[in-house]
Amino acid sequence: MAETKQETSPEAKPPKAPRAEGKGKGKDKGSSTLVLDPAPKPVDGVPRLKTYFDQTIRPKLMKEFGLTNRHQVPHLVKIVLNVGLGEANKNPKLLDAAIEELALISGQKPVTRRAKKAIANFGLRAGMPVGASVTLRNARMYEFLDRFVNVALPRVRDFRGLPNKCFDGRGNLTVGIKEQLIFPEIDFDKVENIHGMDITVVTTADRDDLAFALMREFGWPFRGELPVKVA
Repeated sequence: MAETKQETSPEAKPPKAPRAEGKGKGKDKGSSTLVLDPAPKPVDGVPRLKTYFDQTIRPKLMKEFGLTNRHQVPHLVKIVLNVGLGEANKNPKLLDAAIEELALISGQKPVTRRAKKAIANFGLRAGMPVGASVTLRNARMYEFLDRFVNVALPRVRDFRGLPNKCFDGRGNLTVGIKEQLIFPEIDFDKVENIHGMDITVVTTADRDDLAFALMREFGWPFRGELPVKVA
């Protein structure tokens, strides 16, 4: 009997095994070993600050400002963490380390920021990496705010409160910290460069007094005031 060859369709071919990391061409010797989540999944459960906002802060602000609709009460939209490193164009390892630390602090993969314009005095060309940022929303936003207010800020040396003039006139506020070491996720032994960051809180308030009252009820420690204790 004549042997018949069995044809296989392209779809039936077994998938190729993934190539081992670091064994291909173009290996990046300075690549990071930190596993980052490019598409973070939603966290199970409701953060305690979200529950506290719905049950305590919203009714209190409605009564304080005489609001008749619960949707008029301002709420948080997002929190943006931004790290600027002008030395990144000369030493790319500084930017890699900042991205790793920002990922540990936020639990989300940061985005590399690049220069939009060329500035000859600073030796900067358009497209050069100059920093990193990450935007937190929903559950991750509330969890970061909880850790920042109750864990990170008490670790600041000689802390006397955050400035109350950090609003932009449209209900958003930005504060700067000088050291990333205040976050407990950072390992002191692995830090090679101390840098600060800007933290911007975006709210739906259209006035600074509403945003001030909202952040005060979240336990934001403003300078010269006793912070509200969040249950």
